[in-house]
Amino acid sequence: MSLLWDNMPFLLKGAYYTLLVTVVSMFFGLILGMIIAIARLKGNRPIRWLARFYVSIIRGTPAFVQLLIVYYGLVDYGITLGPLTAAFVALSINVSAYLSETFRGAIQSIPKGQTEAAYATGMTSWQALRRIVFPQAARVAIAPIGNTFIGMLKETTLVSVITVTELLRSAQLLVAQYYVYMPFYLGIAAMYWVMSTVFSAILESIEKRLSKVY
Repeated sequence: MSLLWDNMPFLLKGAYYTLLVTVVSMFFGLILGMIIAIARLKGNRPIRWLARFYVSIIRGTPAFVQLLIVYYGLVDYGITLGPLTAAFVALSINVSAYLSETFRGAIQSIPKGQTEAAYATGMTSWQALRRIVFPQAARVAIAPIGNTFIGMLKETTLVSVITVTELLRSAQLLVAQYYVYMPFYLGIAAMYWVMSTVFSAILESIEKRLSKVY
């Protein structure tokens, strides 16, 4: 156990990169996911088809393969990304497909009568979405978004294969140095659990506040 505590600063640095990859990927994934959801709901037929094809491709292939394509595959075309940048790009693309379905379902759950009433008051389609639909859809979507966030937190272990020193890779490096497994792997398991619990509590608090407002 003392070995674990002695190396805790190194593991905490790995936890920082885990959180960084998670937050950045979720941020861009949320933006891209919302765009894709709107494209599927409001776009013309070619746009809807492209958005649907994008979601099918991303959801139908492993995140691990997508990560390898971004980091190693793009090099064949003269595009070289650093490990951290590749992690951001690949995971943002991956999570956007799942979040787009969350957003699409949340938007469709809002009664059409509310949108029609907004049009009747003179609102444009965008104004109706922004003022009426999106605020209510956010309340519906927050729980599944939270689950996706927690899933992404754990999925960051994949980026260790492209040498990003996140939490799992930090433990692997320590194992290679000391030839001891259990303390480090139990330690990072506890750290993942703590981070997941904290973020679950934060998201639950946000969900409660949204439910009071709407």
